[in-house]
Amino acid sequence: MKYFVTGATGFIGGHVARQLVEAGHRVTALARDPAKATDLAALGVTVWQGDILDKESMRAPMTGVDGVFHIAAWYKVGAKDASMAYRINVEGTRSVLELMHELEIPKGVYTSTLAVFSDTGGRVVDENYYMTGEFLSEYDRTKWVAHYQVALPMIEKGLPLVVVLPGLVYGPGDHSSVRTAVVQYLQGRLPVSPQKTAFCWAHVEDTARGHLLAMEKGKPGASYIIAGPVYTFIEALAMAEQITGVPAPRLHPGPGTMRALSKLMRFVERFMPVPEVYASEMLRILAGVTYLGSHAKARRELGYTLRPFEEGWRETLYHEMELLGMR
Repeated sequence: MKYFVTGATGFIGGHVARQLVEAGHRVTALARDPAKATDLAALGVTVWQGDILDKESMRAPMTGVDGVFHIAAWYKVGAKDASMAYRINVEGTRSVLELMHELEIPKGVYTSTLAVFSDTGGRVVDENYYMTGEFLSEYDRTKWVAHYQVALPMIEKGLPLVVVLPGLVYGPGDHSSVRTAVVQYLQGRLPVSPQKTAFCWAHVEDTARGHLLAMEKGKPGASYIIAGPVYTFIEALAMAEQITGVPAPRLHPGPGTMRALSKLMRFVERFMPVPEVYASEMLRILAGVTYLGSHAKARRELGYTLRPFEEGWRETLYHEMELLGMR
């Protein structure tokens, strides 16, 4: 089979491309800068220079493929400049899906996120949940628009699209704020871990495999949560301490304190630059917020499985320790 992949130079997309190649498929990956995709080319991936914001740049490489994986996204929390979030997450998604429709591609997989549900208030929700609260970040907002105002309307018009919703994705090679927190923890520079804040943790390789299963077995028009098991941030760092021997933060501010700090930093940000990890937006999503979803449907219909969190977490921690010269 021949597949077209956007976002293959990113964390999840790179693993999807690799797994497709390992499964014997032909893969064409879109890259704004092919020089940053030399590792993909070395795997046998055809790298095509283009941009999801330029529909015509994708027409030739997408023509005649058996399926499309649209994974590319703007993903930052606490960024000083979020001006590209809407363009990439919404307009870019519209370009890819419209072209998929025009070219009559047999099937596609779109990478949404549990963040479209925002704070679930401690509940582990399923694919039928609909957020009625407030958006906690620009990433949440723009992915919500792409999900509900672009992808689902296209499905209603007959686009054979499967939607997958990852949760928190971790693993070697990550460059998100999750990795920043891990590195700061290992260096003893993470002062606190907030109370009640919880995520569904899934290793990147399992998340990528969930994408392939969605293409292979997913029902067009269906959505599948491919998030992992639930752990609070405090629990994850307590496990990290058991694995590495590095003490976890002992200070655990409550949601009220975190919200107050977020408001304070919103004021500070008007007058001086603030590191992303201390930005008001980052503090807001750590204020006892839970992004929780059940992968029961994906397990039942796709055969989706996940490695134990401790196993994947250990691998990730040891990887970062080696990079820091701690092993």
